[in-house]
Amino acid sequence: MSAAAVPAAGSVSPRPAWVTDLPVLAVAAVWGASYLAAKGVTTSHTVVAVLVLRFAIVLPVLVTAGWRKLRALTAAQWRGAGVLGLVLSGIFLLETYGVVHTSATNAGLIISLTMIFTPLAEAAVTRVRPTAGFMAAAGLSGTGASPWSTAAGFGPREWAGLVFLSVFCTLFAFFVQMWSVRRTSPSRVGLLLGTEPLWAAAVGISLGGEQLGALGAAGAVLVLAGTAWGRRAALGSVRRIRS
Repeated sequence: MSAAAVPAAGSVSPRPAWVTDLPVLAVAAVWGASYLAAKGVTTSHTVVAVLVLRFAIVLPVLVTAGWRKLRALTAAQWRGAGVLGLVLSGIFLLETYGVVHTSATNAGLIISLTMIFTPLAEAAVTRVRPTAGFMAAAGLSGTGASPWSTAAGFGPREWAGLVFLSVFCTLFAFFVQMWSVRRTSPSRVGLLLGTEPLWAAAVGISLGGEQLGALGAAGAVLVLAGTAWGRRAALGSVRRIRS
């Protein structure tokens, strides 16, 4: 499950494009599979609990690896990280609730609509405080089953899915995303991550036994076509802004 981060892009390296592209494509494939994994371990009452467990597993690794750099962050960087954290929290909450109530294939296709915003975000990143509505949604993380009671009810299958979500869909995916966006443009990263819904559909149909049907297939085509059209329009806007 995706959440596109847009840090300041560094200088583009002369290294071959595939060196950066392949890890990003791997992230798209992993995130595509994450919808089915999340659906297998989450219910409408355990969304927050599963998210807490998912990030709790990788938190010690992240803190240990980045402790020195964390201590060197400025106040402005902490504020920016806090805003980004709130945004990502809202994304994961809404996305995971959505996966519970629809198929993994549908979730992967719907989330692809976010791709049209990446080129615009690259053109101009604005500092906007979270709205009251967003803060209210974030405040829902006091509701539902507790992480500990949820974990106690997990079997080997659920723990395997949770570890996959934590290690591959969180630790690996966000590391590669931050690494690649400094070696190429955010728009290119967004384009490669745009294959995520295709992976989601492939995994949902082949491993999850899901079926789109005629209406579902037509809807998938409309979503992907609309996304591609929106990306082209957004890229055109970016070019006009830069010129």
